[in-house]
Amino acid sequence: MEPAHDDLRARLQTDRPHSARVWNYLLGGKDNYPVDIEAGEAILATFPEFASVARQQRRFLARAVRFLAGEAGIRQFLDIGTGLPTADNTHELAQRIAPESRIVYVDNDPLVLVHARALLTSSPEGACAYVDADVRDPDRILAEASKTLDLDRPVGLTMLGILGQISDEDRPAELVSALLDGLPAGSWLALSDGTNTNEALNRAVEVYNRQSANTYHLRSPQEIASFFSGLDVVEPGVVPTVEWRPDPGRPDQDAPHVSIAGVAAKR
Repeated sequence: MEPAHDDLRARLQTDRPHSARVWNYLLGGKDNYPVDIEAGEAILATFPEFASVARQQRRFLARAVRFLAGEAGIRQFLDIGTGLPTADNTHELAQRIAPESRIVYVDNDPLVLVHARALLTSSPEGACAYVDADVRDPDRILAEASKTLDLDRPVGLTMLGILGQISDEDRPAELVSALLDGLPAGSWLALSDGTNTNEALNRAVEVYNRQSANTYHLRSPQEIASFFSGLDVVEPGVVPTVEWRPDPGRPDQDAPHVSIAGVAAKR
């Protein structure tokens, strides 16, 4: 068993920050290492509002999944770039509305997968599965997801903050298309990502990228909106994340608008 432990340690790279662990720190979690805390504090020193940006994205996930499981009637979800478990994970949100919902979580961070298997337990009527894969390998993701999901029936594909971790050289729009090509008509995409419209955030991401094991790539709102090409985007469109069907009270309304989000159906 020792080689497996060595491989796990090597993949964890506890000497360098990892995005899921830094995100966990910014959300107030405990599943991180000193290097992740240091990276998180460096981001906050340059862009103090970043923790609220992290919360914005979690709240968008909740609103999007409630829409998909409720109004859209989706009963299968493929959550790519899961991140470390926190409150209101995809299966919890969906199964509150439809206990029979089936969810596949995908991440390539071994710490995420260890925690997901331990903490993300399905309702008896539904199912949860966990796939160790990179978004750059859509064929593997779809093949593994098909063991839990019926890919002849509509699926809700969620991609929150994941395409920012993909460089232009890896063609993020083609990765989205490849995943959607493996899903039937009537499937949905919920996507949110960071924009390059705020200079303080741009500087904070530069600081992060200089020390992190994985870099983040902010893009223009137009580039992010192009990921929805060929899909039927529901109202209010591809908009600042806090403006996508906000809950009453709009707790994030005063936060900087540095990410955009949308939900769209595949014809």
